[in-house]
Amino acid sequence: MERYDSYKDSGVEWIGEIPSHWDKKRFSYSFNVQKGKIPKELTDERYSESLPYLSMNVLRGEEPTEFSNEDGLVVVDENDIGLLWDGSNSGEVIKINQTGILSSTVSHLSLKDKKLSQDFSLYLLKFYEKDFKNNTIGMGIPHVDGDHVKESKILIPPLSEQQKIVSFLDTKTSLIDSLIEKTQRKVDLLKEKRTSLINEVVTKGLNPNVEMKDSGVEWIGEIPSHWEKSKLKHKGVFFSGYSFDSNDFLSEGEIRVLKISNIQNNGISWDDLQFLPESFYNTHQNFIVNKGDLVFVLTRPIISSGIKVCFFNEEYKTLLNQRNSVFRPNESSVIKRFLFYSVRTFSFIEEFKQQLKETNQPNISTEQISNILIFFPPLSEQQQIVEYLDEQIQLIDKTISIEEKRIELLKEYRQSLISEVVTGKRKVVE
Repeated sequence: MERYDSYKDSGVEWIGEIPSHWDKKRFSYSFNVQKGKIPKELTDERYSESLPYLSMNVLRGEEPTEFSNEDGLVVVDENDIGLLWDGSNSGEVIKINQTGILSSTVSHLSLKDKKLSQDFSLYLLKFYEKDFKNNTIGMGIPHVDGDHVKESKILIPPLSEQQKIVSFLDTKTSLIDSLIEKTQRKVDLLKEKRTSLINEVVTKGLNPNVEMKDSGVEWIGEIPSHWEKSKLKHKGVFFSGYSFDSNDFLSEGEIRVLKISNIQNNGISWDDLQFLPESFYNTHQNFIVNKGDLVFVLTRPIISSGIKVCFFNEEYKTLLNQRNSVFRPNESSVIKRFLFYSVRTFSFIEEFKQQLKETNQPNISTEQISNILIFFPPLSEQQQIVEYLDEQIQLIDKTISIEEKRIELLKEYRQSLISEVVTGKRKVVE
């Protein structure tokens, strides 16, 4: 590993020495910081002059589901730099993936120093990411310490060296990203295997010798002859979310609001986390989400891995926002986790897709979901299926976890390489 001829103290303990000819400046002298804003009104239809609202899920690759054409919002372009300001991942530096309205949980970092290039700045700020994360503040939900960020000392090599560093890192990180992508494909195949197992067991049962009958549904085929069929609405109750005013949302609190952006296929993500005043929990009791509820997304409810539905297994006090729906199972006739496995089968997803309204903004109603047929074994058999799937899926998930750990190690190596180069510990040569 080649080193520079001479070094000097950076003045920052955790950075150490830097090349003698490199400069350093306060962050606030090099970057403008502008925090995103929540539009007063968001629509699920995109009009000619409207822009997508870039929630964290959209910034991580999902399709936008909310749009606005209001003035006075923070509009960013593809390849701009963002800093996740609020939430469990606050301090994360992200590359904006499309033009749109910046989420209120993210800040836009724009260059104001001509001695810095945009491409080098992204690599440099990824190096500072760990420090930003380690210095978040807030008793409840963490958020970036703006004063700490603005006082941070930014390293500035000559522009010619910045260009060499960017060229080197583009090449090396591309190779690492290729390995990450291959490992991710393996993870995706394991997830497909998991879905196939659920589909087989929940529609055919565990006994290969059981007498079968025609289900009457083309994409299901035969089912055990003693199983009953029922529309979902006969196994519990539905309620839809409330149209809370975004002006009431808080950055901290006890009462979480469950939005479209929080609902993932199989689970909950609190990256885009907001709260409501505590008084709302008493005044909006019909919209409380309980542990064991199924939560469906009603607007743009389809993603590549299936439908956006999750088994709510959280302990937090939570209220349901608009364009989402809760199904609360009747425990005397169905085991909650069996029902969760049922709505993850190919057959349920296919029925679900058949119900979608054919528009630019796909929607589905609770009534349409409630009329989808599901096939139910006796409660004792439901329990056996749940226990079997829980065990088998745990094994698959363990393998997935190993591969995802491999991805994390590759990402750590990638970050380590960036750190060595942008701090001058390693000299980039032609």
